[in-house]
Amino acid sequence: MHTIERRGRGASGPQGGAYGAAAECADIEAVRAATGARFVFGHSFGGFLTLEAALAGSAFERIALYEPGVSIDGSIPIGWADPCRRQLAAGKPAEAFLTFVQGINPETSGKAPRWLLRLILPLAIKKPERLQKHILLPAAIREHAEIAARDNTFAEYGRLTQPVLLMAGKEVESTGAGRAAPRLHDVLPASELTLFPKLDHFGPEKDPAGIATALTTFFLNTGSS
Repeated sequence: MHTIERRGRGASGPQGGAYGAAAECADIEAVRAATGARFVFGHSFGGFLTLEAALAGSAFERIALYEPGVSIDGSIPIGWADPCRRQLAAGKPAEAFLTFVQGINPETSGKAPRWLLRLILPLAIKKPERLQKHILLPAAIREHAEIAARDNTFAEYGRLTQPVLLMAGKEVESTGAGRAAPRLHDVLPASELTLFPKLDHFGPEKDPAGIATALTTFFLNTGSS
């Protein structure tokens, strides 16, 4: 198994001035070609990039996605990005993170008063993780811009012919990320949809064993589509 650390993360280099989805897809293809990987799993933005890489020609035999970050009818908004940049430039990363949390989840956390989120976030996310998220905000802004630029282009993925496992958690009807999986199921000709009613968008992190079981079953079921 091989895990890709996307540009701007882990041991990978910075996103770079010419950053875009095409550059990320080239990285995915380079790893596939070097390792001979036949199967691929993507979550959230990684799921979006997985679909884009497959559409660009990466020869994966089977694709698995958990709540891929595909924008449908504006479900991945980007209006928060400029205020977030300004707050980062002003040296206010905690405020910028609040703007991010409210902006990307308008149907859930976006409805909460800002003062309430200031109280909740330190309880929900431990300080080391929050600080790491602050550091990753500039990269996250550029990533979300890539998704938003492809709003409502998801029908193009209907050209993919390989089997695709689509997974979603309990917010399958209440968030844009959750709704993306069933909408993609409608256009991907060889897809199946599996729901995890006890998990949220971070299901792969919270229940890795459960997700791994679903992936193993799907990837090893090579006798059917």
